[in-house]
Amino acid sequence: MRALADLWAGRLPLGTAFWIWGVFVGLTVNFAATAATMAVLAAGLPGSAAVAVHLVPLPYNIITAVGIWRSAGNHDGARFWADMARVAAVALAVGLTLI
Repeated sequence: MRALADLWAGRLPLGTAFWIWGVFVGLTVNFAATAATMAVLAAGLPGSAAVAVHLVPLPYNIITAVGIWRSAGNHDGARFWADMARVAAVALAVGLTLI
């Protein structure tokens, strides 16, 4: 939980926040939710149950996007990479939610 609190607060280095929490963990969590959604549909359960399962990672996606945004604000390196990370964080959160 401490790591997620550090992510949310923007205390992680930008590379860690983006690549580890945004890309690696984000893809894993969202693909698992997509697989679970497919299982719900294959089991013949109502579509509303599938939608609910699909949206389970939404809070994580929001926490990650906000954390990357805040880490970018604390980034000591080139402003270009911080700005690109912010754009990519929003695109990643939206894209992973739609998968």
